[in-house]
Amino acid sequence: MPLIPEEPQIHESAQGPRATPASGRTAPTPRPVPGPRPAAPPRPGRPGPLRPAPPVQRTPHDVAVAKPGVPGPAVPAAAATPAPASASAAPQIQLIPASAAGALDAAEEAVDLLLESGRAPGEVLVITTGEHHPWAAHELSFGEAAYWAQHDAGDDVFYAAATAVSRAASRPVVVVAVNGGSAAAAAEALPLAHARAGALLIVCGDPQQINSVLGAGV
Repeated sequence: MPLIPEEPQIHESAQGPRATPASGRTAPTPRPVPGPRPAAPPRPGRPGPLRPAPPVQRTPHDVAVAKPGVPGPAVPAAAATPAPASASAAPQIQLIPASAAGALDAAEEAVDLLLESGRAPGEVLVITTGEHHPWAAHELSFGEAAYWAQHDAGDDVFYAAATAVSRAASRPVVVVAVNGGSAAAAAEALPLAHARAGALLIVCGDPQQINSVLGAGV
């Protein structure tokens, strides 16, 4: 009588690893999607980013100072990319409270947020009232002709001292770091910076000093 082969038995151990039930898995935490980031060359001499207090928009004659010590992004994306202004429209003004020692760091963080929000590097001019920004000091070591040639190229963020604002061309966004210098230098630089800003002026420094200057100068 022929033997009937037994039906092969599949042992539980040969079935491969058991799938983990969906309920036992931890879903990854969703991360916010940042806005478009233009590829910008690194700016030498920058310290690590420090988050300043959030700036508050104001009209030229009605300054609203952000509360110091409140964490959060310094420049909201909606404010960093305003609608194109007409030639006769006054730029928006934002104030980031900072000490003279921290004004440059606050300005650098504002620039980073502007670029992350979609601003092109060539749209941003940074002005310092005290010491030169490290990038400006480095580039000036090769001579003023090479330094100003980069300004004229208009393809990257440009850093200038307050004493050179009159030579700088207008850009959509101007960031001023009140990082020292005389009160007279700041009083002269801020109105000029306001005149150079096409859409947005960001000022990092002592709110009382900035308000007294901008209130009378714009």
